Amino acid sequence: MADEIVVGIDGSPGGDAALAFALEEAAIRGLPLRIVCAWEPSAGEWVGEAFAATADSVVQADDDAQEVLRAALEHVAAGTAVQATAVAVEGHPSAVLVEQARGASLLVVGSRGRGATAGLLLGSVSAGIVRHAPCPVVVVPPQRDRPA
Repeated sequence: MADEIVVGIDGSPGGDAALAFALEEAAIRGLPLRIVCAWEPSAGEWVGEAFAATADSVVQADDDAQEVLRAALEHVAAGTAVQATAVAVEGHPSAVLVEQARGASLLVVGSRGRGATAGLLLGSVSAGIVRHAPCPVVVVPPQRDRPA
């Protein structure tokens, strides 16, 4: 049974827009919200023939994800009665969010996140999610300033 809304966030403006949309949708539907922050350690050290993640980069990536989730939960608690949980999961965002959305009513993501290859692979996470999601998906465009 589909009994929650899952939202992927990363601390970017696109993630913030996705959280706002998912929070409103959860309130309308009377469903709990699961906030997911997928993270991957940065390749920080030259090992042989490639860069590899160090123990410090793993800890830092997890700490960063936890901080993003803490801020999101504070935002939810300050403005609504929606029940929300948060989880940081190591892995590629597309794969993590597809897995986390199993059994969900809706998966919400922003259309632009942050990352080392954001300019090269614009929309790659949301495109991967749309192709493989086990539930309906909403890709929220970034908030733009509207002219007066």
